[in-house]
Amino acid sequence: MSRQSRPAGLLCVGRLYCDLVFSELPRLPTLGQEVYAGALSLHAGGGAVITAAHLSQLGRSTHLAAFWPAPPFADQVQGDVAGAGIGNSLCRPSTAPEPQITVAMSDGGERAFLTRRVGRAVPDISIADLHALNIGHMHIGELATLVEQPDLITFARSAGLTLSLDCSWDDAATARAAPLIAAVDVFFPNEEEVAQLTALGLRPPFAPLTVVKRGARGAVAQGNGQTVESPGHRVPVVDTTGAGDAFNSGFLHRWLDAAPLAVCLAAGNARGAEAVQQRGGFSPRRASADQALGV
Repeated sequence: MSRQSRPAGLLCVGRLYCDLVFSELPRLPTLGQEVYAGALSLHAGGGAVITAAHLSQLGRSTHLAAFWPAPPFADQVQGDVAGAGIGNSLCRPSTAPEPQITVAMSDGGERAFLTRRVGRAVPDISIADLHALNIGHMHIGELATLVEQPDLITFARSAGLTLSLDCSWDDAATARAAPLIAAVDVFFPNEEEVAQLTALGLRPPFAPLTVVKRGARGAVAQGNGQTVESPGHRVPVVDTTGAGDAFNSGFLHRWLDAAPLAVCLAAGNARGAEAVQQRGGFSPRRASADQALGV
């Protein structure tokens, strides 16, 4: 079955956080010193929901399978997901005793994260659920989720889905992740993650199609015996949180329509450039800057 003939729906799976984003920092904190942020905002976070939000804004029928964070952050996150137009019928209440949170700190260029993960990453899903939602593709928001629940690959393949995976580096990742990465159709690491995976003994291109994100320098795709590069966009940077996940959405939106790799990369770069001009990984608005960026 070609990508164009598959069911149109897309399912994003992975951990769902409440992101506390501290921005307008004069510099990143160091031990023993205090830094004051110029702004603080709360957003639904995690690779799965950020990619889903941007895909929804691009007009894709997009759904999320995740656990809602525990109180007091559930209302904020549920509102963001609903406002982004993401289907959430496969999301479930958290059974963890504490909320799942990421503190993100950004000075406009560099960023740092502190995250608390609790409980399982993905709730139970049935093939009947996928058929009911007309799902043809699954995107896994972070390598750690796949390492925790490797059965997602067998499940997705048994349902006839194509698969993509973001790296979202985790220090607990090991060379044992190699066969999991190789089993997906599209793998999205950034340059630093490529270096970390290579240091573990893995060899690029890691998956049948590997797309390396290089920030303002654009991206490069390797697969099917070809290498294709696409330049980035020069835009004012407010917050880089979720820019890589936004890139994933633009790329997948065109890849699922069997567009040439150069077109897919350009679409990814456009979404990434839009994302860095706002605080948080996504905004619940529907408007897109893709047309202004030439995609």
